[in-house]
Amino acid sequence: MYYKDFITELPAYKPAKLIRQPSAGLVKLSSNENPLGPSPLALAAMQDALAGVHRYPDSGAWGLKQKLAEHYGLEREMVTCSNGSDELVFLLCLAFLREGDEVVMAEGTFISYLLRTLEMGGQAVQVPLRNYTHDLEAMAAAITPRTRLLFLCNPNNPTGTTNTAAEVAQLLKQVPEEVLIVADEAYIEFVEHTAEYPDLLSELRRGRPNLILLRTFAKIYGLAGLRLGYAFGPVELITYLERSRPTFNVNTLAQTAGIAALDDTAHLERSREYSRRSRIWLSQELEALGLEVVPGDTNFLAVKVRDDVALAAELLEKGFMIMSLTGWGLPGLIRISFGMEDEHTRFIEALSSILKPLSCR
Repeated sequence: MYYKDFITELPAYKPAKLIRQPSAGLVKLSSNENPLGPSPLALAAMQDALAGVHRYPDSGAWGLKQKLAEHYGLEREMVTCSNGSDELVFLLCLAFLREGDEVVMAEGTFISYLLRTLEMGGQAVQVPLRNYTHDLEAMAAAITPRTRLLFLCNPNNPTGTTNTAAEVAQLLKQVPEEVLIVADEAYIEFVEHTAEYPDLLSELRRGRPNLILLRTFAKIYGLAGLRLGYAFGPVELITYLERSRPTFNVNTLAQTAGIAALDDTAHLERSREYSRRSRIWLSQELEALGLEVVPGDTNFLAVKVRDDVALAAELLEKGFMIMSLTGWGLPGLIRISFGMEDEHTRFIEALSSILKPLSCR
């Protein structure tokens, strides 16, 4: 057969019923989306651009790259854009991995790192989390001469935890230059303790050659349905990565919305504040039910439960979709994305109705 074994053997990591389109009335708290929606400026810009969608998009997304470069104080050649940041993970594995090469990652992090590594015939070296956070010392120790990539999701999805500037600085000292460090900062805009968060943009400005930062418009910017990601890296690395990128991979509406969204600081701050309030309220309510919440810096919460798969199924029957994390290597944890306030109230009521009979047994 002409199939590749390492693709046919890819693990199934989501129960089928949790990846279907949500039915009417189902509250989706499973995908870390922005419940406030997209920026009004982005919506208006897309409306204006609709009449031109019979034309192919800018194949290099030059306008968006220039806007991102100016916004973050970089050269335009240090920026690439993609059809979601997940495509960047795929392109990095495509561009850098040969069959049998190793990729160091946490066990209990964004599942795409594992799947894309396996799709290329690479070997995933998974390092257990420590206190639900990347164990950077152990990850550095796991590097061998066959290691090509090291993935760091910071803040981490799905636990929401963050590695500090000091911890990441030590990692940078330990990783050989021939190993590319991929820092996925999809949730960076939600981080509140910014003084303790690593400033990796400054590392790039100082010329670090083996570092690439992944970002996205899917989370705080509320553009998940447009699939718009971007990355920052050294000019030589970005130039090489661009060779693996499909032509027209970022559509016209996504490019237009991204440019406009970067100017909407009011929407950004409103989304950040809403996430902060949601985190506080939900944490208090969940702890009042006797559950342990993992402290985090994102627009979701990871929560310890007895049986994550069973609880997710019971909540689905009551109209709430959350993510069980057994398939991510974290049995006994669920991930709850923030929704609207009324959805939070109804969710806590539904969860309470499930947990109360258990506490009486």
